[in-house]
Amino acid sequence: MSRPQVAVIGAGISGLTMAKMLGDYGIDHVVYEASNRIGGNWAFGNPNGHSSAYRSLHIDTSKHQLSFKDFPMPADFPDFPHHTQIKDYLEQYAAAYDLKDSIEFENGIVHADRLADGGWELTTQRTGTRRADVLVVANGHHWDPRFAEKPGEFTGLTMHSHAYIDPREPHDLTGRRILIIGLGNSAADIAVELSSKTLENEVVISTRSGAWIVPKYLAGKPADKYYRTSPHIPFAWQRKLAQVFQPLTAGRPEDYGLPTPNHKFFEAHPTQSVELPLRLGSGDLRAKGDIERFDGRTVHFEDRTAEEFDVVLHATGYNITFPFFDPDFVSAPENHIRLYKRIFKPGVDDLAFVGFAQSTPTLFPFVECQTRLVAAWLAGRYEPPTAAEMEQVISADEQKYTAHMVQRPRHTQQLDYFLYEHDLRVKELPAGVRRASEKSTPGPHSLHSVGSAT
Repeated sequence: MSRPQVAVIGAGISGLTMAKMLGDYGIDHVVYEASNRIGGNWAFGNPNGHSSAYRSLHIDTSKHQLSFKDFPMPADFPDFPHHTQIKDYLEQYAAAYDLKDSIEFENGIVHADRLADGGWELTTQRTGTRRADVLVVANGHHWDPRFAEKPGEFTGLTMHSHAYIDPREPHDLTGRRILIIGLGNSAADIAVELSSKTLENEVVISTRSGAWIVPKYLAGKPADKYYRTSPHIPFAWQRKLAQVFQPLTAGRPEDYGLPTPNHKFFEAHPTQSVELPLRLGSGDLRAKGDIERFDGRTVHFEDRTAEEFDVVLHATGYNITFPFFDPDFVSAPENHIRLYKRIFKPGVDDLAFVGFAQSTPTLFPFVECQTRLVAAWLAGRYEPPTAAEMEQVISADEQKYTAHMVQRPRHTQQLDYFLYEHDLRVKELPAGVRRASEKSTPGPHSLHSVGSAT
C-alpha cells in the first residue's frame, strides 16, 4: 500500500508539529507557508500579518504545561516565557527534527480545490498549481480580527488588539482617553500596560459578560501546575468544586471594581492576570459594563452613563477563517465548525484540521496529541468512524465541552485538554486501530496518489 502525498497549510505551532509527526512516520509532505519564517502567531512582526504578539507579551500558560511532551522547554526559561523565547523554542524544535527541509516559504496556499475523484488541486503563491492526496489545514485561528458590533459610529481612532505593538506603535497612545473592549488575556495585558501613570492616559475597560480573574501564582508556584482535570470524575462535579474554591484564591471580580460576571467560574474562558486587580484597585484603571452605542467620540454605556474617548481598542477575539476554501465547502459562521475530535469533517475523507480549539490550559500538547492521530491515520494505522457516527459524536462532544459555556463565538471551540487527550489516547486511537484492521484499505481513500505535493 502506497502512502499519500500530504500538503500542510501553515508553519505555525500546528503545522510544525504536524510536519514532525509525518516525519516520524516517513510520510512525504510539503508545508506551505505564506511567510518567510516559522512560528505563525509567535513570530513577532510576521510579514504575513498573522502574528497577534505585542512587544511586552508573555505566555499566560506556564512552561510546565506548555512544553511538547517529546521536546521539553529549556530548563533556564522563566515560568512564563516572553514571546521571543517561545519563538526561539519553536526554532529549536524545528532544528532538532529538520522540519524546515519540508517547508516552502513565501508559498502559501491561495486556493484549495477538492477533485471529484479525491485529492486536491492547490493554487500557491509563487509556484502555480500543485497536487496532493491529502490536505491538512493548520493555518491558525488568531489572525482574522473580530470587532465588537455596536450601533452608531465612533469617530476617534478605532483599532484591534491584533494591531497593537506597544504604547507608541502603530499609534501614539499616550495622553489619551482610551476605551478597551473585552476582558480576555490580551485585553487585560494591554489595559495594564496603557494605564501606567507614566503614559498619562485615562483608561477604561468595557466588558459585556464580565470575567473571572485567576492568578498566575499560587503558593509560590505557577497556578496552572495545580490544574489537572480527571476523566474518572464527572466534569460537572469538577467545575462545581472549582467554583467553590476560586473566590478563596482570587476573590470576586466586583471586589476590585469589575462588573459581576453573568456566568459562573469555568462557564467562560477565565482571564489570567496578576496586575489587572492591582491596577483597578489602585485607581489607575476603571471598568464599565457593556456599550449601548457610539455617537461620535461619545460612548454610551448600558448603565445610562456616557463618556468621551479618543481611542477605542477592540480586544474582542478572532474569526475562524479559511480564505483558501470556497465558503460553501468549508466555513465557520460565528466561529462554529463541526469537526470530529476537532480534526475530521464528516464526509470528506482526505482532509484534516489541526489546532482549531480553545484548549484549556494549553495548546502545544493539545496539538501534539492531535497530530499523532492524524499521522497514524495517514499511515493506515487509524481509521475514523462513518460520517453518521462522526456527526453523533460531534454533538455529544459539543454537549460535553461547550454546553455549559457562555454561548459566544469565543467558546464554540472550547475544550479541556486533559479530558480530550485521555479520550484520544485511551478510547479513540484504540478504536480507530480496530477499525483500520477491519478495513481492506485503511487510511485516506486517495492512497493511490492523484499527484505529487512536491
